[in-house]
Amino acid sequence: MCKLENVKVGIRDLNFTAHRGKMLVRLTDGREIIVPVSFFPDIKQMSVKERNRWMILDDQYFTFENLTRVYSLLDLMRVA
Repeated sequence: MCKLENVKVGIRDLNFTAHRGKMLVRLTDGREIIVPVSFFPDIKQMSVKERNRWMILDDQYFTFENLTRVYSLLDLMRVA
């Protein structure tokens, strides 16, 4: 896990329906990050059905069934 402000944190859940046009990322410490999907053009081009096929890898990374790119928690922190 990565250390942010001396707190170990990881990705717990992704949600694309809570906020229109945005990605809600729930963290293991209870915090939430909301970022516009437009910051991630390859995710923006995916259908809602495809976006719901996400996978979390080692609490720090996420990807999708139909996507070869892997994003990290640090990628989210840079745009949040």
